[in-house]
Formats: sequence, structure tokens, C-alpha cells
Amino acid sequence: MTTDRTILVVDDDPAMRSLVEEYLATHDLRVRPAANGQEMSRILAEGGVDLVILDMRLGGEDGLSLMRDLRRRSEVPVIVLSGVRREEVDRVLGLEMGADDYVLKPFSPRELLARIRAVLRRAELRAEPPGPGDKRLRYRFAGWELDLRARRLTAPAGEAVALTPGEFGLLVAFLRAPRVVLSREQPLAATRVHEDVFDRSVDAQILRLRRKLEADPSQPSLIRTERGAGYVFTAPVQAH
Repeated sequence: MTTDRTILVVDDDPAMRSLVEEYLATHDLRVRPAANGQEMSRILAEGGVDLVILDMRLGGEDGLSLMRDLRRRSEVPVIVLSGVRREEVDRVLGLEMGADDYVLKPFSPRELLARIRAVLRRAELRAEPPGPGDKRLRYRFAGWELDLRARRLTAPAGEAVALTPGEFGLLVAFLRAPRVVLSREQPLAATRVHEDVFDRSVDAQILRLRRKLEADPSQPSLIRTERGAGYVFTAPVQAH
């Protein structure tokens, strides 16, 4: 399912780009290398990229700014690369800006491949439209409406609110199990769309969802934290 895909690797280290390209090629994944943000933008504009691997520490460039600009223009899945110590803040901010996962340097190519496959698998499942027998095509809650076929979230005032693939999948998971505490450790058996949603990026995705849904994200009322247990979507949900 995740073979014959194109991976854009953005790293200013040519040895690192070559290592990743050679390893992924042995697993039927095509790599397009980029040494900087300009090359990344050019390749993305050409289309056909299924996933981006972005080094947060490019020489002379701010990886966080590149991540922010990328997410403004595209919903392509992103895995960020970062070091172990000083870059913890960058990793967290990268996830908050829309990255799907991160890998710490130095890493094994096998670990990177596993992360790529997991992120691609989630993106593919999220992209599948509801089947003809799925009658739950819209969810309404607290004045909001989520259209599954159009993948469109509409605010109470009527404006459309953009969601990244990760945010969309997480919101669907909550709407299919309202008022149920969902643990970060347990899989969401209620939906095949996001069977492994609760990975280490879920906290950042929830923070982003709160910023889009909550009147006051610092005191959330829709997505509430259950200390020591997980998260619960508190609003009643109507499925149509």
C-alpha cells in the first residue's frame, strides 16, 4: 500500500540525503532530494510528492519557518528530523504547526522507513471517502458541522475552517465516540479510519484542534483532558 511513493527529503547534508535515498529505493520508494527551502518549494510546486522529510536545522534557514510555509500551502504529510537535546522545542513546535511525526538524529534507516510507512498508511486511510453503505456523512456538534465526503468543517458562523489530515482524522475519531474517554495508549477500535491515531503527535494535534474549535483554547470545553486517562469530546453529536 505504501510502495511506489515519492518522498521529498529536505536536508542540507548531501551524505544524509544519499543515505536516505539509497535505503528507501531498496523498499520501492522514490526520493527527490532538496538541499534548502527554495528547492523544496520548487519540487512541491511540480506535484507528485506523497510525504516530506524536513530537517529542522538547515544551514542558514529556519526549519520552523519552512514548516509553517509548507503547511499553509499543502496538506502533504510531514516528518521532521531533529537532534536529541537542544531541539526539543523545535520538535514540539513542528508538531504544533502540522507535522505528522518526528525522528531524532542520529536514526536508523529502518526506523525512518517504519515512520514513513505509518504516516503514509494513516494518510491513505484518511483519504478514503465513506463507503456507499456509510450513512453517517455529516456530524453536527455545538453549532459546527463536519462533512465527511467534502472533508469540510464549517463553523457556527458559516465560514469554512481548514483542517490538516491529522486534525481531520482525530476529529472524526472524537465525533464517532463522543463523551467517551479515549486513552493515548489504546487504539480506536470504533473506527478503522484512524486505527493508530494516538501516537506521540496526538497531543500537538489536539492543541491545534482546540485552537480551531474552542472559544478559549486555554480553558477547553469541547475537548477536555481527563488527567491520567486521556481525552474526552464533551459535546453531544448528531450524525446524519
